[in-house]
Amino acid sequence: MTDKVAKLSLNGSTYDLPVLSPTLGPDVLDIRKLYGEADVFTFDPGFTSTAACESAITFIDGDKGELLHRGYPIQQLAEKSTYLEVCYLLLYGELPTPAQLADFSARVTNHTMVHEQMHYFFRGFRRDAHPMATMVGVVGAMAAFYHDSTDINDPWQREVAAIRMIAKLPTIAAMAFKYSVGQPFVYPKNSLDYAGNFLHMCFSVPAEDYVVNPVLAKAMDRIMMLHADHEQNASTSTVRLAGSSGANPFACIAAGIACLWGPAHGGANQAALEQLRQIGSVDKIPEFIKMAKDKTSGVRLMGFGHRVYKNFDPRATVMKQSADEVLDLLGVHNNPTLQVAKELERIALEDDYFISKKLYPNVDFYSGIILDAMGFPTAMFTPIFAIARTVGWISQWKEMIAEKNQKIGRPRQLYVGPAKRDYVDLRHR
Repeated sequence: MTDKVAKLSLNGSTYDLPVLSPTLGPDVLDIRKLYGEADVFTFDPGFTSTAACESAITFIDGDKGELLHRGYPIQQLAEKSTYLEVCYLLLYGELPTPAQLADFSARVTNHTMVHEQMHYFFRGFRRDAHPMATMVGVVGAMAAFYHDSTDINDPWQREVAAIRMIAKLPTIAAMAFKYSVGQPFVYPKNSLDYAGNFLHMCFSVPAEDYVVNPVLAKAMDRIMMLHADHEQNASTSTVRLAGSSGANPFACIAAGIACLWGPAHGGANQAALEQLRQIGSVDKIPEFIKMAKDKTSGVRLMGFGHRVYKNFDPRATVMKQSADEVLDLLGVHNNPTLQVAKELERIALEDDYFISKKLYPNVDFYSGIILDAMGFPTAMFTPIFAIARTVGWISQWKEMIAEKNQKIGRPRQLYVGPAKRDYVDLRHR
């Protein structure tokens, strides 16, 4: 993995830093011994140039606009696969055989119900609580209900915990949604597929029959697939950091959900849709575009561009196709918000300013449009993201736990506070 060495000259001394070569991506300087040998740290706010772990799960090339899960391009998976098949791929490293997929799907399906006493847990929240606040609490509390899958040193318990969370997160999210709108909880149905079951638990009511539309189920499955994992992002890094302390898996995933709640991360699709609503109508777009180009205006175009992708977000192309299919099915093209979205998309893809800065519509722009058309309130956008990302978090967590040289995460700092000073007695201050 390493056959090159970088040399660092510091204070008259020279230090050899091994250069690690990954399967894909840039070489990595190994600085693990730097502090011990040279008595210096590195400084990298936001960890934009730091590899905190080894991983064989997901690879992103932001310059090429490439996203690979275990080597498979996301576009191929979105076209030919399903969310649960991608879950299997992320968890176990290879695409499943028909028998393996059937067994995995059955295990997930048979674990979708939650402990009945968890229903009472929801009553402790205010009716107007944000669904993400509810999910953070309920998922963290799963450790109080499922004691038989909290021993991280037992591979079987890790496996059971993984299946339980993949299976139960849609049920918990749907319960949070139903609670927020004052409707009764809907139990899962084993006859439905993963995405269809989630739609059923969200939108069916006891008073009438609900039939899941296959186009909507396919779109939801694709939303989940496109959000399943995204390498070492903020929430995944949070899960890994929490897991490095030996915390139980439910606590780790709850920590990931809490991090995902931030508007700069999982809340981006909600922020994008809310901005479209603020624009209000197509005739106000030119003025908004003018402000977005003005750095002094404080206006930032949400749903365009990406921290990692310096080209087109590979997930966005697939998501746009789903958006068109859903809008055609529901016939909501006259919706003012959707009209604004379509026109803003057209202008941004043709405007030299946005093209030069590579501010293309990203996956958050299109997913928000789809979820809004389906009837989800914006408060549910991030919980749906959490459902999808759970498998990625668990895959990364399991990979970290299995590392032979795994250590507790402990970043260093560049201290800029006062130097050592003596205590002054209160009467002399």
